[in-house]
Amino acid sequence: MLSKEEILHIATLARIGVSEKDVEKYQHDLSEILDYFKKLDEVDVSDVQPIGHITGMQNTFRTDKQDDFGELGKEEIMKNVPETKDGYIKVKSVL
Repeated sequence: MLSKEEILHIATLARIGVSEKDVEKYQHDLSEILDYFKKLDEVDVSDVQPIGHITGMQNTFRTDKQDDFGELGKEEIMKNVPETKDGYIKVKSVL
């Protein structure tokens, strides 16, 4: 079973406050969780292949290409902007 000091240390690492009456409850609950992980260590997994992802999919990348909207597309986009300057969308200064 975890000690009172260990529970308080874990609470400090998690940046949560633990009252004195909750320490006993956490000692019991966290100790049960850790005991369960000890049971998992006993399982024979020597014949199990390690996997990185459950679906087995690999990263798929799209080509990095530019799609030109043409003048008609640009005109349609510019209809929706509140302010333009020299053919560009004008936005407020960030800094």
